[in-house]
Amino acid sequence: MKSGNELRKRITIPNILSAYRIITFPLILFLALNKHENLFVILLIVNLITDILDGFIARTFSMQTEFGARLDSIADIGTYILAIIGIFMFKANEFKPHLESFYVFIFLFLSANLLSLVKFKRLPSLHLYSWKIGGYIQGLFFFILFVFGFYPSFYYFMIIWGILSFLEHICIQLLINRMQSNLKGLFWVLKARQL
Repeated sequence: MKSGNELRKRITIPNILSAYRIITFPLILFLALNKHENLFVILLIVNLITDILDGFIARTFSMQTEFGARLDSIADIGTYILAIIGIFMFKANEFKPHLESFYVFIFLFLSANLLSLVKFKRLPSLHLYSWKIGGYIQGLFFFILFVFGFYPSFYYFMIIWGILSFLEHICIQLLINRMQSNLKGLFWVLKARQL
């Protein structure tokens, strides 16, 4: 059982923001499945903003914890799932000519998470630089897609960055012996192995 002091350490603004994204997952999913596009987009954009804020606050005020990294990862996966469902529910026509690349993106995203579940018995929480930057790019793409429309050049930039980021994530998981939180990237992992 957690002591009161340990519990207070877990109740931080970044963790509350991550928990909000997890708690709102069923509501946003319901909105998508019932074709309430405007509310779906608004709430998903709120999720994307809270994702940016929780990481910024955690880093700025030294609130990064293993628990927070895991909570954020669960919330991130939920946000990815919602965004993908939203694309298929509301933007299927725009994506039709580009489905092959989008399926590769989804496959690698799922592979990175499944590999962690199989190898480490938990969801990944690496939070690589490439993954974080990719999240910002994907969030911006989603916002532009639903507010302004589909731009193929930005779509392919987002897809290529995402695919490379997922491949880096998978490579690191194959190299490490235990899941670690907040690693920088493959370069730093390889450098640490040489020391």
